[in-house]
Amino acid sequence: MEIKHLDIKITGKVQGVSFRAVTKVVADQMGIRGMIRNEKDGSVYIEAEGDDTLLEVFMEWCNEGTDRSKIENVTSIPGVVKNYQDFEIIKK
Repeated sequence: MEIKHLDIKITGKVQGVSFRAVTKVVADQMGIRGMIRNEKDGSVYIEAEGDDTLLEVFMEWCNEGTDRSKIENVTSIPGVVKNYQDFEIIKK
């Protein structure tokens, strides 16, 4: 099973709506490892690691978001695997 890394940027109403907390729960349930943080421009940045199938399902979830969020755009680019041990919320 090959682990891949994605750098994901999500724009829309994704701050102040518990988006990071819910994303962590979803990632933990799926076995996705990585991190999530709010950006100054109002977007959310995620680094996610998992196999192709897991990342595909996780990306689908990122495009749907939470009940209170409003997703406008989701972009992802492959990155170098960093071997995260879990999924954490980075608070600045």
